[in-house]
Amino acid sequence: IKSVVIDLNSLLKQIQLDQSKRIENKVDEPLAINISNLNNFIDKSTKELNGEFLHSQLLIDCLLRMKPNLTDKNELINLCQKFYENNPKELSLVREFEQNYSSNQAVWWYTRDSFVYRLLNKALRVQNIDLLFLFRFFIRDIEVQLKQYRCSSLVRVYRGQLMSTDELDQLKMSLGEYISVNSFFSTSLNRQQAIKFLNDYTFSHNFQKVLFEIDADPQLDHLKSFAKINSISSYANEQEILFMFGSIFRLVNVKQEKNGLCIIQMILSNHSDEHLRILFDNIKNEYSGVNEETSLHSFGNILYQMGKYDLAEKYFHRLLNDLPSDHDDIAKCYHSLGVLALIKDNYDLSLNWHEKSLEILKPNDPCLADCYHSIGCIYQKKGHSKLALEFYDKSLNIWKNCFGEDYHQIADCLNNMGCLYESEKNYSKALECHKKALSIRKKCLPKNHSDLGASYNNIGNIYLCLEEYDLALENYNHSYEIKKKSLPSQHPSLASTLENIGLVYEEKKSFQLALDYYEKAAAIFRETFSSSHSRVIEIEQDIQRVLSKLKSQGTTIVSRF
Repeated sequence: IKSVVIDLNSLLKQIQLDQSKRIENKVDEPLAINISNLNNFIDKSTKELNGEFLHSQLLIDCLLRMKPNLTDKNELINLCQKFYENNPKELSLVREFEQNYSSNQAVWWYTRDSFVYRLLNKALRVQNIDLLFLFRFFIRDIEVQLKQYRCSSLVRVYRGQLMSTDELDQLKMSLGEYISVNSFFSTSLNRQQAIKFLNDYTFSHNFQKVLFEIDADPQLDHLKSFAKINSISSYANEQEILFMFGSIFRLVNVKQEKNGLCIIQMILSNHSDEHLRILFDNIKNEYSGVNEETSLHSFGNILYQMGKYDLAEKYFHRLLNDLPSDHDDIAKCYHSLGVLALIKDNYDLSLNWHEKSLEILKPNDPCLADCYHSIGCIYQKKGHSKLALEFYDKSLNIWKNCFGEDYHQIADCLNNMGCLYESEKNYSKALECHKKALSIRKKCLPKNHSDLGASYNNIGNIYLCLEEYDLALENYNHSYEIKKKSLPSQHPSLASTLENIGLVYEEKKSFQLALDYYEKAAAIFRETFSSSHSRVIEIEQDIQRVLSKLKSQGTTIVSRF
């Protein structure tokens, strides 16, 4: 995914500049893909396979399984009517869609030269969450049709594509990896036709002609659907095979033909592969609980896991508006909004949300422990250590009684208690808590789970306080390696560990190295938080402090970021 556009108006302005494209002239349209890094990291939880690859799959899975609201279509129509109010031709199509659309026409509308194709493809390509949410009814309808008309035997299909040299080099270095295509993927049964479309294009020296050659076997279990759509397409004469968005392919080979054409050979993959099975077996359990339908709460939770806090907050508020007042998810929503407020340093608002959740939770509900734990975090942040420990003890008692001594959230609580003791300079108690937390996490989590990265980071903090810098650096580096494999590249947790590594180098008087790590951390914090957020302010202070030390030494300062 090349960019993420949050604002709908920005997205619509981009679309206004696009020319309409169908299979015969979309070869220069950039592919929205994520590449896995699974070959090096087999033993992982569902959150650890690869940050961007995994979270794109989670969002896709959630969209496909989330029950649409009846208002989604109306909201989409209203949006399009407003945008196209000065475009009579397109506005006429919007009205036609409003009056005549039915679920058995989804592919026909998608393949038609209209606002539907342009709007949906752009939203998929740049991952506009707001718009994809409104399109979920339409996406579901396409999925149903692709299942209904799915191919019955093995096919080999082709797609011509112009790719930049950098993109092609990345694929060449990813042989054996998985590629998730995060848009609907149009291909042709006719190899010569696909090549002809490529030859019709002129292109700069920075681009190369690429032909994807894909084998797809519909007999495999747990595949994203693909179908020959000539009978339901607005282009009935095409030999088009359309793959559902989110399809995963195994990259088999990249080779160059004598005529300069680059052939990329791929195989459609299913979820039974050893490397992918852990992911898809557990997605539902981690994000959806026991319900067949993924809820809006699940959708917001995934956004939260991705570090997209503003979007998560927006969708939790939407959930409050959509659900009846007695729905079970209301308490979860209050709790989630409280967690987000805590992340944004709004402690009073966070406490208010958690108190709302406590008011409606039943006395025997294990979710009480989640609220108590978060309230403990609030009081810890506010400097009320005694109150924080009281709420941590409440949550520990519930979790131990319900789930036993090795429950993973007990480790979370011990982790926070360790941080509290650290703030009180009780380093022996802090180290004891963090090591207990690490021990639990090693028992119940895969070896590259991001929570293990958090434990190593916090143990590093204690060694830093004890001035045992080599042990601190060892734990921070271990933490960073785990987080780098498991989290999106702009996740603030990565920045925290980078900042900590910088602190160690500053204490060791390696000021240039300290500056390098501080600047890496600052780039992530600035991307995630506002300029007034405490983490942004702290990292800026770190940078200024170490710059002053470098200047006082008369050292030439090198800024690499």
